[in-house]
Amino acid sequence: MKRMKHLVCTLTMAAALGLSTSALAALPVGAKAPNFELQGALAGKPLTFSLQQALQKGPVVLYFFPAAFSKGCTLEAHDFAEATDNFKKMGATVVGVTAGNTDQVSDFSKLECRDKFTVAADPGAKVAAEYQTTMQMKGKTLSDRTSYVIAPNGDILLSYTDRNPDTHIEKALAAVKQYSDAHPQTATN
Repeated sequence: MKRMKHLVCTLTMAAALGLSTSALAALPVGAKAPNFELQGALAGKPLTFSLQQALQKGPVVLYFFPAAFSKGCTLEAHDFAEATDNFKKMGATVVGVTAGNTDQVSDFSKLECRDKFTVAADPGAKVAAEYQTTMQMKGKTLSDRTSYVIAPNGDILLSYTDRNPDTHIEKALAAVKQYSDAHPQTATN
């Protein structure tokens, strides 16, 4: 009986800590998205990405990933590239942001993002920190794998963190579709 109480107490504390950790892991749905400007590339061409400017066109799918050309990030970039036309049909802009291998975003935007969407460099993970989505890896602060969907008014509609890249696209598509269905004037044909 004593072991059972100890087990229940331990599980309760672990659950409480898990909830606290995940609540602090990323900005929650309903929060205002911090505005930012970062240098990046689209189809290998340098540009400045401004969240404020992108939101004037419609919702933004902002996804943070740890490092360009790493295995999971490459798979995720391919998936986002394949889905970009679907996002565009619903009036959404896709942008990937990384704090890892920032000197390679131009090549990454061309090769792995298949010229479909902007990739921005976040040296030192400063923007990722504002979005509360950072992690430590090999002594470096990197952006954790987190996807956001942000409404044109700056409200976060989706906040999803998972190091496995597999479900980010489907969750982002569902959030953009829900927004698009409620605001049909923002979708484009």
